Amino acid sequence: MAMEIPLISIEQASGNEVNTLRFLPGRCIGCGRCWEVCPHGVFTPGEKCAHLDAPERCMECGACQRNCPSDAIMVDSGVGCATAIIKAALTGSKEVTCGPDCCR
Repeated sequence: MAMEIPLISIEQASGNEVNTLRFLPGRCIGCGRCWEVCPHGVFTPGEKCAHLDAPERCMECGACQRNCPSDAIMVDSGVGCATAIIKAALTGSKEVTCGPDCCR
């Protein structure tokens, strides 16, 4: 019998469809790397695994996914606020556009 691993997506967590963050708490081993590397405190420590506490803060930099040893986090890095900020800096643009509430 296959065990179903629950998926928590940004839409389920906050009703917000601004980013692509997906979290599989059933795969999380509680190593703490996600909350250590996240620049916006999207994840927080839990007793046995991480908690997705502020998914709306995710700027899709991909640091959490790259550092997760159990593949419990998925995000389409390169599509969100982090990329828009970098692109604006590299092109000299004074306006950053990446979503309705960018860079909150």
